Amino acid sequence: MISSDVMRGFNSLILLSILMKEDSYGYQISNTIKKMTNGEYVMKETTLYSAFNRLEKGNLIQSYSSTETNGKPRTYYKITPLGRKTYQDKISEWLDTKNVMTKFVEEE
Repeated sequence: MISSDVMRGFNSLILLSILMKEDSYGYQISNTIKKMTNGEYVMKETTLYSAFNRLEKGNLIQSYSSTETNGKPRTYYKITPLGRKTYQDKISEWLDTKNVMTKFVEEE
């Protein structure tokens, strides 16, 4: 399992990536992360909602309520135009980071 300390700097990129595809809600996003990583990375609920708050304050995502299910309303998140631009910037930053780190890590 990957340490949450290692992933901390990439949580925004992960969430923006998922929201680029479709609007979603916390539980579904958490399951998507777990499924996409084959359980190697599980974002804790507190980390997930802290990231949502940070992204929303930065105008990168917006939340809205939906009653699509027959239960209580769910809070959905959608990416904003600024969030789409930031997503592209974060991809570039990730590629630069990966390039630098590869210089220090030898694959066997």
